[in-house]
Amino acid sequence: MARYTGPKNRLSRREGFDLFGRGSKLTRLNVPPGVHGPKGMRRGPSQYGRQLREKQKVKRLYGVLETQFRRYIGKALKSKGNTGETLLALLERRLDNVVFRLVFAPSRFSARQLVSHGHVFVNGKRLNIPSYQVVKGDTISLDLKSLGIPEVERSLEEKDLKIPSWLERKGPVGKVGGMPKREDITEPIAEQDIVEFYSR
Repeated sequence: MARYTGPKNRLSRREGFDLFGRGSKLTRLNVPPGVHGPKGMRRGPSQYGRQLREKQKVKRLYGVLETQFRRYIGKALKSKGNTGETLLALLERRLDNVVFRLVFAPSRFSARQLVSHGHVFVNGKRLNIPSYQVVKGDTISLDLKSLGIPEVERSLEEKDLKIPSWLERKGPVGKVGGMPKREDITEPIAEQDIVEFYSR
């Protein structure tokens, strides 16, 4: 199971957006990484450059590598309806993202680790596949062992929960009440740029 293991702050600085929710821990967000970073670009990016950056941003936001991202694009292009919104819905329905959206973990990376280590149940069955696509009616819960993990404890004690309308949560148990809609995604994403990038 491939995943990115390099420096995360570097990726956030490259995209000019806090990809991993590090908040005040992330410094120099407006300065691109690398030896020429502080000099900045002398002119704005081309249309291709803007589309590429948007694609890279979304890939890194959801922790997906290129091959898997291309598969999601392929499914979205074959489906009926808005291709960009279908792509985002596929990414939102990933099990690791749902664990994060239910605020069982503080970030998608820690949510992915919970799933990979077998701490997450779907409909009472242990699942360790982060890319598993949840469907309406699925119940997501944590095992007893994971409740003792400090990060999980802090997440479960969080009072100001910002859970999307398509999910429900009661304690360490969540339920998929519907399918994700475009308005449920609060991150600044220009999905049309991604569709155009792969439609070239």
